[in-house]
Amino acid sequence: MDIFTVFPTISTSFIVISAVLVAIGWRQIIKGKREAHKKTMIAAAVAATLFFIVYMSRTVFVGNTSWGGPDNLSLLYHIFLIFHIVLATVAAVFGITTLTLGFKAQYAKHRKWGRVTAVIWFITAITGVAVYVLLYIFYPGGHTKPVWDAIWGF
Repeated sequence: MDIFTVFPTISTSFIVISAVLVAIGWRQIIKGKREAHKKTMIAAAVAATLFFIVYMSRTVFVGNTSWGGPDNLSLLYHIFLIFHIVLATVAAVFGITTLTLGFKAQYAKHRKWGRVTAVIWFITAITGVAVYVLLYIFYPGGHTKPVWDAIWGF
């Protein structure tokens, strides 16, 4: 595994861990285990934050991987990727909102937001894994320049 694949593997792992923790946390709150739910959901948020840090670090310092699959699938892949990115952005905003409501003890709102947020997060995690599989397993792509190189003209 080289530098171009180790970071995506790590970041994708954090997303999967986060989604699994959200599922566990959801089950805990259904069983009335509030304190366990809170700790698990904080751990899920930490895993999601670690994903973001690894992903952004790779984007800035190494670059992003371009589509390496057949040209006839490129448009479909990019539509799927845009769907994933939009969904991930919505999930992040919803996640922050849901956590904030929980910390402020606004449990009725937290419960409503949490249900929607969890479902969006699961879909985001699944589509994120699909992007990873497409880019690094099925159709290993080319590598672009790191953002810093593009900004400074190197």
